[in-house]
Amino acid sequence: MDIITQDAYHRQRMLKYFQEHSGTSTAIRYKVSRKTLYKWLKRFDGTIGSLIDRSHKPHSSPRAHSEAEIKLVKRVVKHFHWIDLLQSYQVLQAKGYNRSYGGFKRLVGRLKALKPKKPKQKRKPKPYRRAECPGEKVQLDVKFVPSECSADGKKYYQYTAVDECTRWTYREMYDEHSTYSSKDFLTKLLKHAPFPIGKVQTDNGSEWTNALLVVKAKHKTLFEQALNELGIEYQRIRIATPRHNGKVERMHRTDQMRIYDHLRFFGLDDGRKQLAEYTRRSNYIIKTVLGMRSPNQVLRDYLAVV
Repeated sequence: MDIITQDAYHRQRMLKYFQEHSGTSTAIRYKVSRKTLYKWLKRFDGTIGSLIDRSHKPHSSPRAHSEAEIKLVKRVVKHFHWIDLLQSYQVLQAKGYNRSYGGFKRLVGRLKALKPKKPKQKRKPKPYRRAECPGEKVQLDVKFVPSECSADGKKYYQYTAVDECTRWTYREMYDEHSTYSSKDFLTKLLKHAPFPIGKVQTDNGSEWTNALLVVKAKHKTLFEQALNELGIEYQRIRIATPRHNGKVERMHRTDQMRIYDHLRFFGLDDGRKQLAEYTRRSNYIIKTVLGMRSPNQVLRDYLAVV
């Protein structure tokens, strides 16, 4: 029951009480004036609808803007693209408009609300070419290990690599978030990956590249130098678009749910040991995107063809 109907039933009970008691006692009991009591008594025709509040809108507005004034305001404000209201108001005053600035702004607000809105064009994503073979493109990213997981109170970082084709994943834990750790992770990734890597993709973090650092933009990081020496193509995603690195970002959310929500380790060596065991096990877990197969099953199918 809405508040309007509740008020009407409240007035109905008040009038019923009035039939058995005096007007004064009814007004005191229901905390209304006698004038209000008799007003509702006069309106009541036996139906609950007659006790609902009527519209408080005035029957006439003698000081409302005339059609000529509205047409003038529309023309002037449109000339200033509905933005510069102060300048519009100044021009209107020169043309004989004598309304207050507050009333002018309220009128413009109502007129803008009546303007037909242009339908927003839906964003059409460009077609994405999925990697067709293992190692064609590998997404890399860093996850900050939750502080409640480490017993020693230090900060730790999980470096993650996800193959776009098979979703095969490799993880490593570090106590340093730097380009040196990135280079070391790349070395370990190439050692553990069961396929050659042709391209890696990262975000624009300083642990990967100096491209966004004005002072160091021309200097390659240890990670970039290692890629050049190994002949691996390097691709950076667009700024502030983590969805372009979506596969590894999604993996980080899964890692949070499967391990970090209940992980507890006592140092870097212990954390690496537990993360390595989880990494080995995770590549045997099925994925819906792989047709209910695990990354290792998909990888085995590709390697069997090769």
